[in-house]
Amino acid sequence: MTTLQHAATPASPRAWPLRGSDAAPHGIAIADDHAVVRTGYRRLLELDGRMRVVAEFGDGDSAYQWLCANEADVLILDLTMPGRGGLATLQRLRQRLPRLRVLVFTMHESAELADQTLRAGAAGFITKSSAPESLVVAVHDIAAGGRPVSPDVAHTPAAAVHAALSPREFELFLLLARGDSVESIAAARCLSAKTIANYQTSIRQKTGLGSSLEMYRYAETHGLLAPAGAN
Repeated sequence: MTTLQHAATPASPRAWPLRGSDAAPHGIAIADDHAVVRTGYRRLLELDGRMRVVAEFGDGDSAYQWLCANEADVLILDLTMPGRGGLATLQRLRQRLPRLRVLVFTMHESAELADQTLRAGAAGFITKSSAPESLVVAVHDIAAGGRPVSPDVAHTPAAAVHAALSPREFELFLLLARGDSVESIAAARCLSAKTIANYQTSIRQKTGLGSSLEMYRYAETHGLLAPAGAN
């Protein structure tokens, strides 16, 4: 049996209404840039008669646009996608659709990244290395008002220097650490290069990491980067 840890639950969490066996299934949306992976998620979830996949997306912007015009009970969100990353998509959705519950499902196994996503408003954080049924268990857990976190998320020191970064700064930190240029980040985020450069300066001041190489080494050491070829 799969057992999930739980993050601290904020006051008055919104649980989905209880539904009988004859009620309509919960609507699930999936955002992951690999079609084969999305198909696997769909089949796994729909084996449970209480869930139905209502939409699939290969990037965060498409997910955001659709969800602003349509309804879903929960979004299963990967963090590493083209264009706006998963963390930026999560922040936008929380601002526009605060009642939508978002389950992050990712290759990242860092406790610090899990903490950042929960702080940004995610309802749960599950790693792709978890047992397959963990995804179904997590969705049901969210339905009951829980905040599931994979037990395989590595324990890391709470005093890590990047803990001082805001969710937006943390996402940009990860992009800079993997070698993305200020210009490419600005273009993908539809922001000016000056704005990204200002964020970069703030990140360097808060972390004490003065170059992209130092950021990369730090992120690699703390398990903040996805494994090579993973997504």
